[in-house]
Amino acid sequence: MKKNLSARSKLRFNPGAALPMYLFTLAFVLFPLIYMLALSFMRREGAWGVSAAFSLRNYARILDPVYLETFRQSIKLALISTALVILFGYPAGYYMARLSPAWRARVMLLLIIPFWTSSLMRLYGWMIVFRANGTLDTILLHLGLIEEPLRLLYTYPAVVTGMVYSLCPFMIYSVFASAEKLDRGLVEASRVLGASRLQAFFSVSFPLTMPGLFSGIILTFIPSMGLFFIADILGGNKVVLVGNVIQEQLMKAHDWPFAAALSVVLMALTSIFLFLYRKATRSASLEGLV
Repeated sequence: MKKNLSARSKLRFNPGAALPMYLFTLAFVLFPLIYMLALSFMRREGAWGVSAAFSLRNYARILDPVYLETFRQSIKLALISTALVILFGYPAGYYMARLSPAWRARVMLLLIIPFWTSSLMRLYGWMIVFRANGTLDTILLHLGLIEEPLRLLYTYPAVVTGMVYSLCPFMIYSVFASAEKLDRGLVEASRVLGASRLQAFFSVSFPLTMPGLFSGIILTFIPSMGLFFIADILGGNKVVLVGNVIQEQLMKAHDWPFAAALSVVLMALTSIFLFLYRKATRSASLEGLV
């Protein structure tokens, strides 16, 4: 018995078995982050060059009102998108957990099918829907609800719709993971004690599914600040996010140090939201996000 326990302990704490994971994390996670942080303190030199001179100039540029407004607009869009994702995603995930196994599998398949195609192709489909005299305008004109095309393409509502469409499945699956583990006996006990369905939901079901809700918020709020391709395709040049500025600094202005500084600030904001998630869920890990 003691030999078996010692053999298991050696197998469990063998660092060699985890060496590939350590090397992968070091090469593709830690090193790029360190390189980006170091690059953010450098200076641009020439068309593509970088000077190794230490400087805080890149971070000082972020305090410019133009870039501060970009961060504000990004956070505003993220808040609106997250609120709408909660509105649509939480009920869908909660009631999907209450379906029979057969219908649950069908609904999950319907949610997964769109991910089989490119996200860009799906967004181009929304362009067909929103463009002038497109699918949406044609339907509304035939129903007599409008007298002229709405021209929703390249507007703020079009970008919000694209964000909600792209991120809503993450909220649905997060809430579903918590609601599936919900003990229905607790809900029935609250009903027996005199609580209405609404009271039973807010006193029992909702608090027990809060981890899934918080996970969905993190998985929705953080990406929505950097999904620049959605703003490019559906918003044109009218909606600019932090991700758009980083892309322009990399591909057009070729100012890599400033793009790195913007990325570091965006990463810092992400870390703050993850810290708030841990505090809100009273968890020392990010298990709910996996």
